[in-house]
Amino acid sequence: MNLGRSVFSQLLDFLPSYQFQICVDRYQGNRYVKDFSCWDQFLCLLFAQLTYRRSLRDIEACLRVQQPKLYHMGFRGQVSRNTLAHANEVRDWRIYRDFAQALIGLARDLYREEAFGVDLSETVYAFDSTTIDLCLSLFPWGKFRRHKSAVKVHTLLDVRGSIPTSVYVTGGQVHDVNLLDELLLEPGAFYLLDRGYVDFARLHLFTQACAFFVTRAKKNLQFYLRTSRPVDHSSGLRCDQTIRLTGLRTAQRYPDTLRRIVYFDAEKESRLTFLTNNFSLLPLIIAQLYRVRWQVELFFRWIKQHLRIKAFYGTSQNAVKTQIWIAISVYVLAAIVKKRLGLSVSLYNFLQVLGLSLFEKTPILQLYQHEFRGPQLSTPSNQLTLLDS
Repeated sequence: MNLGRSVFSQLLDFLPSYQFQICVDRYQGNRYVKDFSCWDQFLCLLFAQLTYRRSLRDIEACLRVQQPKLYHMGFRGQVSRNTLAHANEVRDWRIYRDFAQALIGLARDLYREEAFGVDLSETVYAFDSTTIDLCLSLFPWGKFRRHKSAVKVHTLLDVRGSIPTSVYVTGGQVHDVNLLDELLLEPGAFYLLDRGYVDFARLHLFTQACAFFVTRAKKNLQFYLRTSRPVDHSSGLRCDQTIRLTGLRTAQRYPDTLRRIVYFDAEKESRLTFLTNNFSLLPLIIAQLYRVRWQVELFFRWIKQHLRIKAFYGTSQNAVKTQIWIAISVYVLAAIVKKRLGLSVSLYNFLQVLGLSLFEKTPILQLYQHEFRGPQLSTPSNQLTLLDS
C-alpha cells in the first residue's frame, strides 16, 4: 500500500537491504565512515542510472534540489560530488558486485519458467563480451592498443528472461577466451559461444564437467568423419556428423568425438557450421539454440543505450567497476519489479516512466495504467525491448 511515498522509495522495497548490509560488512565498507554510507553511495548511483545523469555535478545538483525529500527516499548522508567521488574511488567495488549477485539470484527464481524460443528444459547460457572504449590518458590501467584504452564486460547470460548471471569486468587487453577459466560449469547446462571462444583444451573441460557447449567451427578445422546421420534438407540442415579432430594440437587438446552440424540459413543466405559435444538433441534444435545466443548481443546493446556505462563518474578501476555493477543492479532490479508487479510493458517503457516519475507520490502500478487502456509509449525502431513478458 502506498502511503504518500515517492516512486523511488517504493522501488527500495524490492531491494533486500539486509543482504546489502551483509555485503558491506564483508568488505568493511562503512569502516571509518561518519556521514556518507555505502547505502547512500548506492542510492546516488541508482538515481543516476535511472535518470541518466551525466556527471557527479549533475547528480549533486538534481538531488540537492530535492533535499527536503531525500530523507524519505532513503538517503541519510549529505549528497556532495566530492564525497561521492571519494566513495567511488575507495569503497570496495566487490560490495556492489556481491549485492548484484544477490539480486540476480532473486531474478532467476522469478524467470525460471520463462520461455525463450526453444523447447528445452535445461538451463541455457550465452557467453560473450562487449568493449567500452576509454581515453588512454585517463584510464591507463585499461590499455587496449597503442593509443587506446578500453574496459571489457564479459557476461554469462541466462537466456530465460535475459538475466546476467555472472559478469567479469577486465581491461581491454584481456582476451575473451581467458574468461572461460572463470566460469563455474553447471552439469547438464548448455553454453552458447561464438567462434572467439574456440579453444579445444578449454572446451574439453566442458565435456569433463558434463556440461554442453554449442559454438561455430572455424574454416580451417581439421577432422575426419566417423559417422553421418540423415537430415531433412528442407529444414535447412545439410549434414549431422560425428567427427574426431586431426590437427596436430587440437587432437591432443580435445581427444573425444565432436558433433558437427551444417545448417543453411536461407534468410541470410549463409552456411553455418556448428560444433557441440551434445549427441542427444535433434540437429535442428542445436541450430535454434545457437540463434538464441543473439540475446547476449541484445543485452549489451540495451544496457549501452539505456544505462550509464559508456561514460564514467571516476577514472580508477574501482570507480569503473562500481558503476558497472550498480548499472547491472538497476537492470536486474527493473526486471524483478516488472515481474513481481505483473506488468506486461517492455523494459524500455518501464524504465522510461520510472526515470520521469521518481519523485512522484504515486503507486508504481498506477503509473502504468495507461498501458492497459491504450497504446504503449512509442519505442524508437532502433531500441530494444528485452524482458517482455
